[in-house]
Amino acid sequence: MKFDAILLDIAAGVATITLNRPDKLNSFTGAMHADLKHAMQIIQAFSRIGLIPDAGGTYTLPRLVGTARAMAAAMLAEKISAEQAQQWGMIWKCVDDHQLMTEATALARQLAGQATRALGLTKRAIYASANNTFDQQLDLERDLQREAGKSADFREGVAAFMEKRQPSFTGR
Repeated sequence: MKFDAILLDIAAGVATITLNRPDKLNSFTGAMHADLKHAMQIIQAFSRIGLIPDAGGTYTLPRLVGTARAMAAAMLAEKISAEQAQQWGMIWKCVDDHQLMTEATALARQLAGQATRALGLTKRAIYASANNTFDQQLDLERDLQREAGKSADFREGVAAFMEKRQPSFTGR
Protein backbone atom coordinates (compact mmCIF):
# COMPACT_ATOMS: atom_id res chain seq x y z
CA MET A 1 0.00 0.00 0.00
CA LYS A 2 1.29 3.48 -0.87
CA PHE A 3 1.08 6.32 1.62
CA ASP A 4 1.61 10.05 1.11
CA ALA A 5 2.38 11.18 4.66
CA ILE A 6 4.44 8.19 5.80
CA LEU A 7 6.94 5.77 4.33
CA LEU A 8 6.54 2.07 5.03
CA ASP A 9 9.39 -0.39 4.66
CA ILE A 10 8.98 -4.07 5.52
CA ALA A 11 12.08 -6.26 5.68
CA ALA A 12 12.76 -9.51 7.55
CA GLY A 13 9.41 -9.35 9.33
CA VAL A 14 10.01 -5.80 10.58
CA ALA A 15 7.96 -2.81 9.48
CA THR A 16 9.59 0.62 9.68
CA ILE A 17 7.32 3.64 9.47
CA THR A 18 8.83 7.04 8.73
CA LEU A 19 6.86 10.26 8.93
CA ASN A 20 7.26 11.89 5.53
CA ARG A 21 6.10 15.48 5.67
CA PRO A 22 9.39 17.28 6.41
CA ASP A 23 8.20 20.46 4.69
CA LYS A 24 5.40 20.61 7.27
CA LEU A 25 7.66 19.48 10.15
CA ASN A 26 5.86 16.12 10.01
CA SER A 27 2.68 17.66 11.43
CA PHE A 28 -0.17 15.19 11.60
CA THR A 29 -3.04 15.14 9.18
CA GLY A 30 -6.25 13.17 9.43
CA ALA A 31 -4.86 10.61 7.00
CA MET A 32 -1.62 10.23 8.96
CA HIS A 33 -3.51 9.90 12.21
CA ALA A 34 -5.71 7.18 10.72
CA ASP A 35 -2.66 5.32 9.39
CA LEU A 36 -0.60 5.51 12.55
CA LYS A 37 -3.46 5.37 15.07
CA HIS A 38 -1.74 4.94 18.41
CA ALA A 39 1.78 4.31 17.13
CA MET A 40 3.52 7.38 18.49
CA GLN A 41 2.97 9.95 21.24
CA ILE A 42 6.58 12.61 21.16
CA ILE A 43 4.49 15.84 23.05
CA GLN A 44 0.85 16.65 24.37
CA ALA A 45 0.52 20.04 22.62
CA PHE A 46 -3.25 20.10 22.29
CA SER A 47 -3.64 22.86 24.88
CA ARG A 48 -1.73 25.25 22.62
CA ILE A 49 -4.42 25.02 19.96
CA GLY A 50 -7.50 24.90 22.18
CA LEU A 51 -8.08 21.16 22.14
CA ILE A 52 -7.74 18.30 24.59
CA PRO A 53 -5.49 15.24 24.20
CA ASP A 54 -7.08 12.50 22.13
CA ALA A 55 -6.24 9.04 20.76
CA GLY A 56 -6.49 7.78 24.35
CA GLY A 57 -3.98 10.25 25.76
CA THR A 58 -6.20 11.16 28.71
CA TYR A 59 -6.57 7.47 29.51
CA THR A 60 -3.07 6.11 28.98
CA LEU A 61 -0.87 9.00 30.10
CA PRO A 62 -2.08 9.15 33.75
CA ARG A 63 -1.68 5.39 34.00
CA LEU A 64 1.89 5.63 32.73
CA VAL A 65 3.18 8.66 34.61
CA GLY A 66 0.61 9.47 37.30
CA THR A 67 -2.04 12.17 37.45
CA ALA A 68 0.23 15.10 38.33
CA ARG A 69 2.72 14.50 35.52
CA ALA A 70 -0.04 13.75 33.01
CA MET A 71 -1.83 16.96 33.97
CA ALA A 72 1.36 18.99 33.52
CA ALA A 73 2.20 17.34 30.20
CA ALA A 74 -1.30 17.94 28.84
CA MET A 75 -1.81 21.47 30.16
CA LEU A 76 1.67 22.97 29.82
CA ALA A 77 2.59 21.27 26.52
CA GLU A 78 6.25 21.26 27.48
CA LYS A 79 8.63 19.07 25.54
CA ILE A 80 9.65 15.89 27.33
CA SER A 81 13.06 14.48 26.52
CA ALA A 82 13.48 10.79 25.76
CA GLU A 83 15.53 10.40 28.93
CA GLN A 84 12.77 12.00 31.02
CA ALA A 85 10.12 9.88 29.27
CA GLN A 86 12.10 6.76 30.19
CA GLN A 87 12.48 7.89 33.82
CA TRP A 88 8.74 8.57 34.05
CA GLY A 89 7.81 5.21 32.57
CA MET A 90 6.30 6.63 29.38
CA ILE A 91 8.70 4.57 27.30
CA TRP A 92 10.68 1.43 28.02
CA LYS A 93 14.07 2.55 26.74
CA CYS A 94 15.76 5.47 25.05
CA VAL A 95 18.89 5.35 22.93
CA ASP A 96 21.15 7.91 21.31
CA ASP A 97 19.89 9.24 17.98
CA HIS A 98 22.63 7.58 15.95
CA GLN A 99 21.76 4.18 17.48
CA LEU A 100 17.98 4.44 17.09
CA MET A 101 17.46 2.52 13.84
CA THR A 102 20.05 -0.14 14.75
CA GLU A 103 18.45 -0.72 18.15
CA ALA A 104 14.87 -0.56 16.85
CA THR A 105 15.60 -2.94 13.99
CA ALA A 106 17.36 -5.42 16.30
CA LEU A 107 14.45 -5.33 18.76
CA ALA A 108 11.85 -5.69 16.01
CA ARG A 109 13.72 -8.65 14.51
CA GLN A 110 14.00 -10.28 17.94
CA LEU A 111 10.26 -9.93 18.48
CA ALA A 112 9.44 -11.06 14.93
CA GLY A 113 11.47 -14.24 15.53
CA GLN A 114 9.51 -15.14 18.64
CA ALA A 115 6.12 -16.79 18.97
CA THR A 116 4.16 -13.73 17.87
CA ARG A 117 0.80 -15.30 18.73
CA ALA A 118 1.96 -15.74 22.33
CA LEU A 119 3.33 -12.18 22.38
CA GLY A 120 -0.07 -10.90 21.29
CA LEU A 121 -1.79 -12.89 24.03
CA THR A 122 0.73 -11.53 26.55
CA LYS A 123 -0.08 -7.95 25.49
CA ARG A 124 -3.77 -8.70 25.81
CA ALA A 125 -3.31 -10.02 29.35
CA ILE A 126 -1.14 -7.14 30.48
CA TYR A 127 -3.50 -4.50 29.09
CA ALA A 128 -6.50 -6.24 30.69
CA SER A 129 -4.83 -6.31 34.10
CA ALA A 130 -5.54 -2.62 34.71
CA ASN A 131 -9.27 -3.31 34.92
CA ASN A 132 -9.29 -6.85 36.34
CA THR A 133 -9.33 -8.07 39.89
CA PHE A 134 -6.61 -10.57 40.77
CA ASP A 135 -9.06 -13.46 40.41
CA GLN A 136 -10.27 -12.17 37.04
CA GLN A 137 -6.67 -11.87 35.88
CA LEU A 138 -5.91 -15.43 36.96
CA ASP A 139 -8.95 -16.60 34.98
CA LEU A 140 -7.82 -14.65 31.93
CA GLU A 141 -4.30 -16.06 32.19
CA ARG A 142 -5.73 -19.56 32.39
CA ASP A 143 -7.85 -18.99 29.29
CA LEU A 144 -5.07 -17.37 27.28
CA GLN A 145 -2.57 -20.04 28.36
CA ARG A 146 -5.00 -22.69 27.14
CA GLU A 147 -5.28 -20.86 23.83
CA ALA A 148 -1.49 -20.53 23.51
CA GLY A 149 -1.06 -24.19 24.42
CA LYS A 150 -3.12 -25.21 21.38
CA SER A 151 -0.94 -23.25 18.96
CA ALA A 152 1.50 -24.55 16.39
CA ASP A 153 4.11 -22.21 17.89
CA PHE A 154 3.79 -23.95 21.26
CA ARG A 155 4.29 -27.34 19.62
CA GLU A 156 7.31 -25.98 17.72
CA GLY A 157 8.75 -24.43 20.89
CA VAL A 158 8.51 -27.72 22.79
CA ALA A 159 9.95 -29.69 19.86
CA ALA A 160 12.85 -27.25 19.50
CA PHE A 161 13.55 -27.44 23.24
CA MET A 162 13.56 -31.24 23.20
CA GLU A 163 15.75 -31.31 20.09
CA LYS A 164 18.09 -28.64 21.52
CA ARG A 165 17.66 -26.30 18.53
CA GLN A 166 16.32 -22.82 17.86
CA PRO A 167 12.55 -22.75 17.24
CA SER A 168 11.11 -21.61 13.95
CA PHE A 169 7.85 -19.90 14.89
CA THR A 170 5.14 -19.11 12.37
CA GLY A 171 2.72 -17.02 14.42
CA ARG A 172 0.10 -19.77 14.41
